[in-house]
Amino acid sequence: MVKKTKVLIVDDHPLFREGIKAIIGRSPEFEVAGEASDAQTGLQRASECRPDIALVDISLPDQSGIDLTRTLKSVLPETHILIVSMHSKMGYIIEAFQAGAIGYLVKESAGDGLLKALGCIVKGEFFLDNSVSRAVVSKILKAADKEVYVADTDYRSLTTREQEILRLLVEGLSTKDVGNRLYISPKTVENHRTNIMHKLQAKSPLDLVRYAARIGLIDIDHWKGEDP
Repeated sequence: MVKKTKVLIVDDHPLFREGIKAIIGRSPEFEVAGEASDAQTGLQRASECRPDIALVDISLPDQSGIDLTRTLKSVLPETHILIVSMHSKMGYIIEAFQAGAIGYLVKESAGDGLLKALGCIVKGEFFLDNSVSRAVVSKILKAADKEVYVADTDYRSLTTREQEILRLLVEGLSTKDVGNRLYISPKTVENHRTNIMHKLQAKSPLDLVRYAARIGLIDIDHWKGEDP
């Protein structure tokens, strides 16, 4: 009997996990070895079942999936990480690969693309969702130039979650919108914003926008042209 590739699912949405398990269950090559709804449990499950592949969502309730990816790669370097996320922006994709992920799949493509992604990853090949635009791929290829600006010491002092929230705030999202996007409460967003402003020594939201423009997170000319 051919040994199946073990897959761990780390996602806080039960229905999504059930859908993923159903898709994997149709394949003779893969099997679900465990599942978790948060990063801490995910790390514990991974240590127990030592999966060949871990499917990790970015927006987890206790920790960013990108931080979890870094931890998993440090303790289980042989485990391949596939990020499965609702986010398709360049920043998330770059961070995921930099953290050690070998694949990135957008959730809306999971139905058709999951087994294809797993097939690539089990062979040690990188996988990038077809739904990611050519423009994003082009920017990823030029990420080395972008990283010069984002390598700012103060920015690196922020946690991955704080960096994630900073990007959304300077794009103009309200704390409520950020909370909805990341599945956290507006109060939690406000607490993160307070910490971010303290670390960056910012006195106002405008200071955050200016800072983000200075390090290249946003295009300040584009931001000026938007409605307040």
